[in-house]
Amino acid sequence: MNAPRTRVVRRPVHGVLLIDKPLGITSNDALQKAKWLLRAEKAGHTGTLDPLASGVLPLCFGAATKFSQLQLEAAKTYEAVALLGTTTATGDAEGEVLEQRAVDPLQLTPERLAAVQQQFTGPIRQVPPMHSALKKDGKALYEYARAGIAVERAPRDVVIHALNLALTHDSQARPAIKMVVTCSKGTYIRTLGEDIGAALGCGAHLTFLRRIDTGGIGVERCITLAQLEAMDEDARLACLEPPEALLADHVRVTLDSDNAGRFLSGLRRRGPWPDAPAVAVFADHPRALLGVGHIAGGELVPDRLLSPLEIQQILEGTPRPQASGILEKL
Repeated sequence: MNAPRTRVVRRPVHGVLLIDKPLGITSNDALQKAKWLLRAEKAGHTGTLDPLASGVLPLCFGAATKFSQLQLEAAKTYEAVALLGTTTATGDAEGEVLEQRAVDPLQLTPERLAAVQQQFTGPIRQVPPMHSALKKDGKALYEYARAGIAVERAPRDVVIHALNLALTHDSQARPAIKMVVTCSKGTYIRTLGEDIGAALGCGAHLTFLRRIDTGGIGVERCITLAQLEAMDEDARLACLEPPEALLADHVRVTLDSDNAGRFLSGLRRRGPWPDAPAVAVFADHPRALLGVGHIAGGELVPDRLLSPLEIQQILEGTPRPQASGILEKL
């Protein structure tokens, strides 16, 4: 007989876990593993990272899930390697080889690379790959691709904020392009690699992809799932960053107890603040994140708020004074 499975007792956990996702697993695999290790009740990620890509994957727990959309919209930075001369059905090393061409390294001059780099910097249009999770009539494109059906895809506007191309070689001394790309939401790096290969006249496919930054969160701040698993429970919880870690680019406003309580009830507050589209709002005592809003015409307008219970649980999980002030008013 199989031994009975131990039931995990879930608990409220609030914060952001910065994971360096390994190759070979989905973003949801990483999320479910971390959720299990933390025994968290509620969790979500901030946008998928392909199984064949590694790197920065912020995982949100509890109250932090309310701000996960902000990371979905954030600019991302990737390191990638595109092998020249070979195109594949998927744009990466997993796909069937479609075409192979000879590559003349002497033609890959610094001047030519610089011209292609400039060509793909700024606003560009991409045709989404068939092997993607975009949906057509309720089905993901990769489902059509696996069935051998090609679906017409409309080009999408994306922005390449910064691009650096350098000639390199793979482990078999074949010519390749190393790319460092900072791009907008919705950019397909596989497609960018294919398009750059086409512009160089030889074709290409990705053999390496790593996300090194998302919305100002760099890979140096991340831990691996293996490291997390090796820790005891207290150490795992200590790895969580507070929900406001997702709000680094927000203007910060701090309210006294009276105004904090009213703001948390959904009321606008007036003050001497300049207009701002994105504001992180805190109570002064106890110091606590209340939510996010925006300022227009001297009014602080709530957009997304934490609940009093979430604030209470966050405060009780940190070495701060007992919750008082704003919470007693609610």
